[in-house]
Amino acid sequence: MSIRQAVLTDLSTVKNIAAGTISEIYPHYYPKGAVEFFLEHHSGKKISDDIKRNRVYLCLGTLQNAVGTVTVKGNEICRLFVLPAYQGRGFGREMLDFAERIIFERYANVLLDASLPAKQIYLKRGYKEIQYNSILVSGNDFL
Repeated sequence: MSIRQAVLTDLSTVKNIAAGTISEIYPHYYPKGAVEFFLEHHSGKKISDDIKRNRVYLCLGTLQNAVGTVTVKGNEICRLFVLPAYQGRGFGREMLDFAERIIFERYANVLLDASLPAKQIYLKRGYKEIQYNSILVSGNDFL
């Protein structure tokens, strides 16, 4: 397993990891409108902007295939996704370790917005919930 910085030619790979994970996992936790919101929130334009700012990383499996992605913006961890077929194998933990190392080189704390599927993972790791938000999305659904 290795982690490397994403470049613009990785845009479709990062987008496919995010969209594939959201499309398969999130419907078990959120209504349709919220899933659509997350898919738009992690659009190609937003990912491209982050790649151009050197914020996006890819996690590669033993065959050098992309299995996950993480984005680091200042002291915030964003867009941490592991393809469903690779979940439970330590890739998410490795990306989280990697992102925390980058952040703690310059900041005293880490911020993140946790989705419902990932919330327990972060709480078990020692993160504390400091705020809960509810957002109205299309179809009068909430996330």
